[in-house]
Amino acid sequence: MNQQTLKAPVHIKGVGLHTGVEVDLVLHPAPADHGFKFKRVDLDGQPVIDALASNVVSTDRGTTLTKGEAKVFTTEHVLAALVGSKIDNCLLELNAPETPILDGSSRPFIEAIAKVGVEEQDAPRREFVIDEVIRYYNEEEDIEIIALPADEYQVTVMVDYQTRVLGSQNAHIDHIDEFATQIAPARTFSFLHELEFLLDNGLIKGGDLNNAIVYVDKEVNDETMKKLRKAFDKDSVKVKPNGILDNLDLHFPNEAARHKLLDVIGDLALAGRNIRGRIIATKPGHKANTEFAKILQNTIRKEDARPKAPKIDLNATPHYDVVEIMKRLPHRPPFLLVDRILEISENHVVGMKAVTMNEAFFVGHFPGAPVMPGVLQIEALAQVGGILALSTVPDPENYLTYFLKIDGVKFKQKVTPGDMLTFRLELTEPIRRGIVQMHGQVFVGEQLITEASLMAQITKEK
Repeated sequence: MNQQTLKAPVHIKGVGLHTGVEVDLVLHPAPADHGFKFKRVDLDGQPVIDALASNVVSTDRGTTLTKGEAKVFTTEHVLAALVGSKIDNCLLELNAPETPILDGSSRPFIEAIAKVGVEEQDAPRREFVIDEVIRYYNEEEDIEIIALPADEYQVTVMVDYQTRVLGSQNAHIDHIDEFATQIAPARTFSFLHELEFLLDNGLIKGGDLNNAIVYVDKEVNDETMKKLRKAFDKDSVKVKPNGILDNLDLHFPNEAARHKLLDVIGDLALAGRNIRGRIIATKPGHKANTEFAKILQNTIRKEDARPKAPKIDLNATPHYDVVEIMKRLPHRPPFLLVDRILEISENHVVGMKAVTMNEAFFVGHFPGAPVMPGVLQIEALAQVGGILALSTVPDPENYLTYFLKIDGVKFKQKVTPGDMLTFRLELTEPIRRGIVQMHGQVFVGEQLITEASLMAQITKEK
């Protein structure tokens, strides 16, 4: 599947839940590999904040991102909507410090995105494939988030508030396509004692009974009801039989758990990559979610830094077979150590060799424990590099290449009979006066076995 972005800009207006500031949010199409970024157009220089876990500065009542002095509050709902819409690249432009709360869910964002649609881009989707268990555990709060291998992005959330009105709940999705209908409508929620604290401290200025479910977890007196009527500008505020304040009906019996799942998806978008795997979150919150996103982001960075083996198709016709190779190289068996050239360009070459027990060097290296000598691995690498070097002259059969220097040689794993070696060499400098400088890598499957930097000289035979 290729990456996707919006077909056209999406304009959304609303009020920030905590700041109470009116905001214009515009979701713009973005180029491939752009990811999600927030742009504060109301600030000098219009700073751009990458939506990455490493930029999280606060998780108090929402996830806040920062770059320098610029901040964006409550990012999780719109990020969840982008993930749920299978969008990979978007520039989120806003003229205030907080995204609009709207109805407290991701549904308004989902609906606005659906109106303009998405378009496919000419680049493959970048996924972080979970291939081993990744775990975050907060022992003090007994919070656990685990990532497990799976064929789809799946999320399960379990919460336990141990209150009379809201006890244990769970929610799950087995495919991100379920997000729009099953998770996006779930609204944010609060307990009455939390709401009172926020109101008393001026920390919730854009809320009303239409964008937050309020669970009444304490006895309500006349003073509290008076305070709520004033805060929400209502003539009457009552507690429903199911323990929530009125003017709002639950969309789902387990709406609280579904909203927690929504938050998990929005916060894990900060890992910076689409996830293929199953996430199981027990008692999650923004702090735990973003800490887990940091673990994922760091894991992705390490994977990205790891050398990648060339993708080869053994059924494809090689660029040069062994006969063509011998027309270009002077080497002959048993010292010809490359079987095929699979790719070649002006600055790189990919070759391969099948290592068999019939190799002459295994007779003495070592009897009973055959291992390909490291020096011959370097020689094989150099022969493949020689093909690249000699491709720059019109009559390669009349030239030879000679080693001048080898640097940074690293042998990471041994090579034994049955291994299929893939060689990749790339020029590190343009060829000048016959001097060739290359960096080479040897792979078995996806694993880097050997690497070295080589310098050689192309010389015409006399």
